[in-house]
Amino acid sequence: MFEHKSQPLLSWSGFLRRLAASTSIGLALVVVSLLAGMVGYHSIEGLSWTDAFLNASMLLGGMGPLEHERSGPGKLFEGLYALYCGLAVISIAAIIFAPVIHRFMHKLHADPPANPPGRRRLRKPPA
Repeated sequence: MFEHKSQPLLSWSGFLRRLAASTSIGLALVVVSLLAGMVGYHSIEGLSWTDAFLNASMLLGGMGPLEHERSGPGKLFEGLYALYCGLAVISIAAIIFAPVIHRFMHKLHADPPANPPGRRRLRKPPA
């Protein structure tokens, strides 16, 4: 998916296409995660779709739920969904920003060649 360090830097238009693709994958994961939370809140705790959306989006955004669940299965779902949301946010951010970080590292040549052109090797003085 990404070019090797020995390959030239991707063109600007190619980079923007790559960034748009990774952003769309990230947004799709946000939508799937949000829908999973909404279905869980709606089916387990019987919240309205609006309240289920609000609780799921607050957890996915890292703020915490507004309505605390009262049943045992609801508490279990909320705890598991909160753990999932924490990992999902980190993973989604990594997916979205991977092209930017790769381009930055590629441009810096993070792993330079052993003997770059135009640089002289130092010789040991004769003993």
